[in-house]
Parts: sequence; structure tokens; C-alpha cells
Amino acid sequence: MPNLDLDADVSTIWQMLEDAGHATAEQLEEVYEEHQRTGRDFTTVLYNYEIIKEEDLLRLIAENLGTELVDIRQGEIPETVIQSVTADTARTYQVIPFNEEFDVLWVAAADPMNYRMVSDLNYVVGKECRIFVARPAQVADALDFFYPEGSGNMADILNELQEARGDLDTLDLDNADNLAELAQQRPIIRFVQIILTQAIKDQASDIHFEPFADEFRIRYRIDGALYEMTPPPVSLAVPVISRIKVMSGLNIAERRLPQDGRIELRISKRPVDLRVSSLPTQYGESVVLRVLDRSVVNLDLDSLGMPKEMVHHVRQTIHRPNGIFLVTGPTGCGKTTTLYSGLREINSIDDKLLTAEDPVEYDLEGIMQVQVREAVNMTFANALRAFLRQDPDRIMVGEIRDVETAGMAIQASLTGHLVLSTLHTNDAAGAVTRLIDMGIEPFLISSTLVAVLAQRLIRRVCNNCKEQYEPSDAELDAVRLTREQVAGATFCRGLGCEICNNSGYKGRIGIFELLRATPAIQRMINDRKPTMTIRQQAMDEGMETLRQSGVRLIRQGITTVEEVLTYTMD
Repeated sequence: MPNLDLDADVSTIWQMLEDAGHATAEQLEEVYEEHQRTGRDFTTVLYNYEIIKEEDLLRLIAENLGTELVDIRQGEIPETVIQSVTADTARTYQVIPFNEEFDVLWVAAADPMNYRMVSDLNYVVGKECRIFVARPAQVADALDFFYPEGSGNMADILNELQEARGDLDTLDLDNADNLAELAQQRPIIRFVQIILTQAIKDQASDIHFEPFADEFRIRYRIDGALYEMTPPPVSLAVPVISRIKVMSGLNIAERRLPQDGRIELRISKRPVDLRVSSLPTQYGESVVLRVLDRSVVNLDLDSLGMPKEMVHHVRQTIHRPNGIFLVTGPTGCGKTTTLYSGLREINSIDDKLLTAEDPVEYDLEGIMQVQVREAVNMTFANALRAFLRQDPDRIMVGEIRDVETAGMAIQASLTGHLVLSTLHTNDAAGAVTRLIDMGIEPFLISSTLVAVLAQRLIRRVCNNCKEQYEPSDAELDAVRLTREQVAGATFCRGLGCEICNNSGYKGRIGIFELLRATPAIQRMINDRKPTMTIRQQAMDEGMETLRQSGVRLIRQGITTVEEVLTYTMD
């Protein structure tokens, strides 16, 4: 082992991996350097580098500690066992009691190598404890389920919810005071807290509350796919949605019109913002919460997944003194994250940066951010008009939606400002046609547009259950590849496991295409050439399309043919 200042856990895991032949000292030094550079957990970097899978490492740790790896999701945990450890103790030591045998309490630990925890637990609990190894994510989920923060255990909450259901039959739910009273009931508050906490733990991007005639459905969107949790009783739809409306400052009595609000929370000591949207439906209000968790967003251009040459061109673009840089793609494809990453890079004491957003998603230090409010005529166009009197250097407009906003963006560019914005188009070349369709003169577009970046987010193959396989002729034909072209390439797919909810995918990665406004492209814009002609010219000049970007990731074993076909066009 090299002479590095390693903490005890890292040193132990390092030695285990070397002794078991899972990694060389050189590989582990590289992992340790990445761990030090990024601040990510050492084991997380091990998994990302595919040195070892999580389950294999946990089995290795269990073997070295003389214990076993357990799956605490298999089978029910008796209520008496849960009650044998207090919530404070369980959370302090990050443990879950799951069985008891001959007066010995079996305890699953997220950090079984914490020797102080092992020695303290017998004394604190008041009986002998046998420590088992469990996945940290499982322990965290179980803690939120059985020992919710600031509350008792889940059994108590469910019992109280049953009692709360009985009160609904006697209440007039059209009365605002009754709704407010329901929203303040303790079991409702605790139930909603658990739903929100679990969603954030699972890194969900959206939470859906959907009432139907005989069902109240709650779903999480994780890595672009929706997953349904066990539905609560349908009678809880009104109090749960009322609770969310109270938390987000919405009018609890208004159930006929859509409303928008915002919730600010601290989950596990980290700030999380939730954008709330309510929509009246046939069976009540449907509510969707967009999760904006700053701790899981890395606003760094180098971490977005673009090829190095593309990152170089984007950097050149955002450092220009004037012009327009557009990012295109559907809702939820990461456009705002890309723009924020660019703003964060060019944010300096020498420049004044202004943004107009709907809504402001993340607070960026040193940047003046303005919330667009259509209700008071604070539109994107009016915000831009006001910006030009604020002596800015660079401006970000959340979205170009109409000809007025597009015209103001072009005017800002012509008067010496760099404008960054988003547009909803299928590809980069389509942005030109979209602006012309809005009514912008081609010569204004060609003289101001610097570059257009189109992007999508596609799912990664789960590292825990991935396997290599030989692609079929149909798959290769779908992405226009031949056997000769894929010789030496690694095709992978996920088998499905507990970590990825049996989907075969875990996490997402971006695919991109960057169209630069070269002289040839500018001439085509002036001549009103169709989208496909401009696209072909960009490809002739070296542009990698979204499909080609996806195929590159397929060949590297990062994603699958199915994912790329779902999110790209040929």
C-alpha cells in the first residue's frame, strides 16, 4: 500500500481488495485520487470505475468481519423488534434491527466497520447485538420507513391514518376550514413527510399524486421512468393534497383552477426545493412536484457528458462578448442544467450576469436572477427589455416562446450582449426553422446566432447487474451498424436487480449535437434552406448527431440500443 494519508475504512477496504485480487495498487491509487478530487465516497468511486460491484464488496466486508450480508427487504420485521431500538439510536448509528433469536438482537448496519458503533450498541440497546452487513441504501430506506425524522414508527402513522379516515365521513370537504384542519392533522403531516423524503432519497425528479374514482395513486419519476408506490386509501387523497397545498402556499379553497407554488425543505440536512403544480381533474386535484435537489446537480461543463471537443466549442461560445447560444430539447432533458453550468463558468467579478426564469430553479451566487410572472405582465420579453437598462454583459432567458421574446433576444445580441436561452425543437438545425416560423428575419438570425446545442437524457445500464452480450442483426440494423463496424465494441444490458428497481438501468447520461453557425450555415439561413439541408451541411462539417452520440455510448457499453432508439431520430 502506498504512503497515503488514508482513513481507517479506506485503508481496510484497500487492503481487502488487494488481498482478494480485485484491484491493483495503481488502480486503487487512481480511485483514491478521484475520491479526493471530487469528494465522492471512496466506495462510490470504486463502483463507478467498475473495480467491484456493491454486492461483491459488501460480501467481502462481511467475510472479513466474520458476519453475513443480509437483505432486510426480504420478509417482514416484527413490530416488537423495531421497538427494541429507539429512533434516535437507530439514526445515530445507522442501524436497523430485523430479528431476535435467543435474546440476541440481529442488527443490519450501513457502516459495519464502525468499531465504536459495534462496541456501543450492546450498551445502548441493553442487550447483546449481532451485527450484519446490509446495503447502505436499504438501511437508509428502512430508517425513513420505520423511524421517520421527527416522528414515531410507520406502524403508529398507519394506525393514526386509519383513525383520520374515520373522520372524513363526517366532514364537509367543500369547506375550506375543514380542509385546513385535515391538512394539519399529525398523521397526514407525517405521511406526506415520508413520501417526500423517500422520493428525494431515491433521487426522483418528479412526484405525482393522482386521484381516481376508486384509487389514489402516488408515483415517482426516477431516471425518466415512472414507478408506483403502494397506493394509500383513496379517502386520503383530499387531506394529502390539501397538506401539499398548505405547504406550498396555494389557495386551499380553490379546487377549480390550476395553481403553481413552491416548497422549500431540508431533508437529511440538505436544502431541497419542490415546484408544485395542481390541476383540477374529474376526481379531484392532481398534483405534481418537480424535485430540485441541489446536492445531486453538478453544475460543471466537464461533468455533463459531452465529448471534449464539444466542451471546447461550448466554452468558446459562452466566452464570446455577444451573440445568441441556444440549447434545445424536450422538457426534462437538462437544458437548464447545461445553461446553469455555462453561467457558473463565466460568472466573475468582471461581468454582470442577469437571468429571467420561470421559475428560478437554483440560486446562483453573484448572478441577478429574476422570476417571470405572467400574471403581472412580467414576461420574458419585458424582463429582457428591462435588462438592457441594467448594463449587463451576459443574459440568460429561460425560454424563447414567442416572436416578441425572440426579437428582444436578437436586439440584445446586436447591442453587444451574449444571450443564452432554450427552445423546444427536435434537433439543433430545427432551431433555425423555428425562429423563422416565429417571424424573425433570416438575416437577423444569421448575424446573431452563434451555436445551437441539442440534447437528450438517456438511461445508463445499471453497473450492478450489467452483462455483455452479442447484439442481434435487427438491433444493429436499427442503428445502421454492421458487424465489421462493431468489432471490438462492448454491448451491455442490465438484467434487472434491486438497486435499479429491476429496470436494468440506473442513472442517466446526456447525448448532444452541436450546430455551429459557420459561414456556410449562415448563407443557408439567409437563403431560407430547409432544416434537413442545414442539418446535412452541419454533418458534412463534422457535427455528431444525437443518434451518433447515442451509438457511441452503445458501443462503450454505457446504454442500450432500445434507449437510443426511444430518444433519437435517424
